[in-house]
Amino acid sequence: MEKTLRFRENGKFTIVQFTDIHWHNGEAADRRTAALMEQITTAVQPDLVVLTGDILSGGGCQDASASMRQVVRIVEQWRVPWAAVFGNHDDEGNASRRELMAVMQEGAHSLAQAGPEEIPGVGNYVLTLRKAGGSAPISLLYFIDSGSYAPPEIGGYGWIKPAQVAWYLRESARFTAAAGHPLPALAFFHIPLPEYDEVWDYHTCYGEKHEDVCAPRLNSGFFAAMHEAGDVIGTFVGHDHVNDFCGDLHGICLCYGRASGYNTYGRDGFPRGARVIQLREGERQVETWLHLEDGNIVREQPEHRPSQ
Repeated sequence: MEKTLRFRENGKFTIVQFTDIHWHNGEAADRRTAALMEQITTAVQPDLVVLTGDILSGGGCQDASASMRQVVRIVEQWRVPWAAVFGNHDDEGNASRRELMAVMQEGAHSLAQAGPEEIPGVGNYVLTLRKAGGSAPISLLYFIDSGSYAPPEIGGYGWIKPAQVAWYLRESARFTAAAGHPLPALAFFHIPLPEYDEVWDYHTCYGEKHEDVCAPRLNSGFFAAMHEAGDVIGTFVGHDHVNDFCGDLHGICLCYGRASGYNTYGRDGFPRGARVIQLREGERQVETWLHLEDGNIVREQPEHRPSQ
């Protein structure tokens, strides 16, 4: 399989984002998740599938590597390129992030990478998109390990570390210099940034928020870095299972996926599903919608204004 990602001849590139699968050991709830993922992937026919963390409920897995291998087999059967980042629960079982990454890399269609060893986390990497017949990158997809938990004296969740931010800035500068301008880019990670609270509280958003934004308590400046670098036009996260809103903050679309897994908490009236993301060749904008378990496609989500 060619592992170079390319826009289609019609100038479109379509991604399906599955998040918070929370796979255990292949129980009935897991099989329901697998059926949902297959249904949506078959319907959308994406160019790339992205898993944005908590692929496993690590503590619920008898053998975490075997559980990850079950997920890999499911994704591989679609014969579609796929990539992934880790969440805070993936390595809570008996396999480390590096061990789980090695399992993901067994897939013939996997584009997941461990990333540089000298920076924190496992799974910091960038994929390039090219024209249908071109050789130079024209768009970028960043994948970042947003960590797990903060030290006890701080509490809450982890954050993207300064060394990871510096790595992103180096990669961004390298591609910008080669192209002569910032390339339109998306970023995928698990834990939302503190700015997700800001965009909901002070800007018009589209979608639903049924739980707190569980962002880290410290802000390590990743949003500011993306804004100054000028390439990222949208970020896509998971973590909070019953939030699915998107909002524009200073030119960057901050967006949740739609929780996909049945072996974890949810909310009545908030069906599982996936987020579909579409880029157009040469354009600095992203189109996104939801594809739900009942086959319903939601292109217009409820508007939320700060005064409401």
